[in-house]
Amino acid sequence: MNGPARTLAHPSHGFTSVRSIIASLPMENIDTDQIIPARFLKITDKAGLGEHVFEDLRRAPDGSLRADFPLNRSDRAGAAILVAGDNFGCGSSREHAAWALSGAGIRVVVSTSFADIFRGNALKNGILPVVLPAAEVRRLAGLDRTTTAVTVDLKTQEVQWPDGRASFQIDPFARACLLEGVDELGYILAHDDAITAFEQRRKGAAGA
Repeated sequence: MNGPARTLAHPSHGFTSVRSIIASLPMENIDTDQIIPARFLKITDKAGLGEHVFEDLRRAPDGSLRADFPLNRSDRAGAAILVAGDNFGCGSSREHAAWALSGAGIRVVVSTSFADIFRGNALKNGILPVVLPAAEVRRLAGLDRTTTAVTVDLKTQEVQWPDGRASFQIDPFARACLLEGVDELGYILAHDDAITAFEQRRKGAAGA
């Protein structure tokens, strides 16, 4: 009998496609300390962490929200797709950065490149990091002041908007885990019968 599947950290089980308006944060080299400042790393419960995503960028020194920050704007409420500048997620390896983005409702981040560790943490937490050429990222960022909905389809590996589309690549194993809504161990456990049968055949062949 197959083992129990370990689901991804994101509350939605399985990722097929996301359709949403976009929020654009065109800064380059946004590091994990900017995504979630170090003072929040003592938190081990993910609940509520999304309220502090980009805390020091979103708030003025007096603690008030900056009206011009993309995720503070009322017309970006509910945006699940973040379009960011190059080298997103650089810096320390804190998984809290992915937790905070997920908690804030971000399901897709589009950039020209991602830090490797952040990319891995994002995938483990149900966030799809999409790499596109700079020209396509700029086109998507230009939709930030509109109500245009963008679709990110993991099955077809395409980003689609009314007057264009772009293909993206993703590691096949990471794609399979996202589609099934499981982490790496969950994927392996879900194929426990096949693994056991293979091991039995291997042992039988070795003893022959």
